[in-house]
Amino acid sequence: MTVPAGSIFSLLGPNGAGKTTTINMLSTLLRPDGGKAEIFGYDVVKKPQIVRQLIRVTGQYAALDEKLSALENLLIFARLQGLRKSAAKKRAGKLLEQFGLMEAAERTLSKFSGGMRRRLDLAVSLIIKPPLIFLDEPTTGLDPHNRAQMWDIIRKLVKTGSTVLLTTQYLDEADQLADWIAVIDKGKVVAEGTPNNLKERVGTASLQLSITKKEQVLEAQKIITSYLGCSAVRLPEGRAVSVPMPSIDQAIDLLATLRAAGIGLEELSVQKPSLDEVFLAVTGEKGEL
Repeated sequence: MTVPAGSIFSLLGPNGAGKTTTINMLSTLLRPDGGKAEIFGYDVVKKPQIVRQLIRVTGQYAALDEKLSALENLLIFARLQGLRKSAAKKRAGKLLEQFGLMEAAERTLSKFSGGMRRRLDLAVSLIIKPPLIFLDEPTTGLDPHNRAQMWDIIRKLVKTGSTVLLTTQYLDEADQLADWIAVIDKGKVVAEGTPNNLKERVGTASLQLSITKKEQVLEAQKIITSYLGCSAVRLPEGRAVSVPMPSIDQAIDLLATLRAAGIGLEELSVQKPSLDEVFLAVTGEKGEL
């Protein structure tokens, strides 16, 4: 697989598919058994020290000192990365502000919430801004508010020139963030493309209509089937029908046809295939990612 610079590339797959193993190999933490991988043209096996200078890794568990404050953690990592004392302090302050942690700067990590820890962990990774950032399930265990904050931070990273390789167990996260997705299963890439490309492989969108009068449902089905050339399925709700919709433009003309036939509608919606359906289709997996 190829990850374009300046993009968010997401790896999806069932538990044990090889997502974290892939990250570990690309980040030089695990020597590959075979094959070849390059980061910005540098072989991860032959040039690991150069690769490490070009990347940062934020894993599933924060590598921070629980007994130190947020500021102290940032200062230590900044000094370890070669920044002078004054430069380290300036950079730490900027990151605390950027990640919304200024008020908690002097607080020890033992008093941090899960969301605050994840933000600080990512802040540490960005002390010296890397061209490539590996994010291994960065929002696992976060509430919706903190997840949304992390999404904003990740988008800003890419806007300022970084490339992000993201693994996640949340399909909606990949759908919201990723420019390109690779689904892996048992160590193999089984599907690859943009979120919309992958959804299109599963099928077209479906038009769902709720008919006002129950006695008109059968007539509506006949009109829809005749007009679109494919069967309209009656849903369990009783007055609702669903039909594949290859083109959204067709829906406008179909609605005019139903109105001309005196068939009233209570509501309608166009449902696109979801990444959940893509995931099930390409992996056959019904459990968690």
